[in-house]
Amino acid sequence: MQIRRGVGLATAAAVAFGATVPLLKMASAGVGVLTCAGLLYLGAAAAAGVGIAVRGRRDASALLRGGALGRLLVLAALGAVCAPTLLVMGVKRTDAVTTSLLLTLEAPFTMLLARLLFHEHLGRRALGAAALILGGALLAVLPAGTTMSAGAAGAGSLFVAAAMMVWALDNAVSRTFADRDPLSVVAWKGLLGGSLSVGVAVVAGESRPSLATVAALAAIGAVGYGVSLLCYLRAQALVGAARTASVFAAAPFVGSAVALALGAPWPGVAIALAAALMLAGVWLHAFERHGHRHRHEPLQHEHVHTHDDGHHSHVHDPMPAGPHSHVHEHDPVTHEHEHSEDIHHRHHRH
Repeated sequence: MQIRRGVGLATAAAVAFGATVPLLKMASAGVGVLTCAGLLYLGAAAAAGVGIAVRGRRDASALLRGGALGRLLVLAALGAVCAPTLLVMGVKRTDAVTTSLLLTLEAPFTMLLARLLFHEHLGRRALGAAALILGGALLAVLPAGTTMSAGAAGAGSLFVAAAMMVWALDNAVSRTFADRDPLSVVAWKGLLGGSLSVGVAVVAGESRPSLATVAALAAIGAVGYGVSLLCYLRAQALVGAARTASVFAAAPFVGSAVALALGAPWPGVAIALAAALMLAGVWLHAFERHGHRHRHEPLQHEHVHTHDDGHHSHVHDPMPAGPHSHVHEHDPVTHEHEHSEDIHHRHHRH
């Protein structure tokens, strides 16, 4: 149940993000890259703010306590300034279908960092999936059959690939917020990163976009960066960074489909082969299973949780419905079951 829920959330994140990439190519025409990046994440912050208001009273400033402000600033700089700026530079230089498929690079990059930094379990299926995805991405950068010059398409592909590496670093930092309120993370990341990008854009002298363009970019940001990030963070908390990234690799197929539906030219046979390799890689990792005997040490912590995952047996009066957060304790237990890389299953050595 937990794995299915996490995979479902990661899929929702992929759909929300992938569908907006072709729209971003159209909406960002004539807009400075910093201005565009800032408006995207300010839109995400606005969407999260609405979510916080609808949800009810909860101290969103709690996210800034306990030394988290520094990590949040790094998160905002990487994910809300550098990565979207590089992505916008890329989409301006290559076609929408190729750009969408190159988004798949984020998955193997994130998987590598998840293994190196957090010791997440990566079996042969996961490594095979990463190899297929990387091979497909390499095919996708071939400019043959596009309406752009080889030089322009190649430069654009490099910018998109660089954005995926930066977002992979962003995912690694985001994983340290897996036990925090995801709406607050989205709100603060969007507000800090968006404000910084817009501020730099003003200093750099980028032209001001029209109100219609501002509204379009903010709307794209609300869905593709707000709703998507919210689902992504919840998925990370349930199934870890590596599996979430691999399922999120479905985003390029959504983006490519939208781009073709909007009239984008067919980029060539290489793109079809690239899509097949990437789809095979996503399928392999999404259906990987992992289980062994392990021990949970006694623990007291606070994070968003539910009471149907087999690890939260404490009682409430009355019992809350749905996800909630508070300080709680876990008794020591040794057992064996299928599990994912959630907050209760960290593989320090494997």
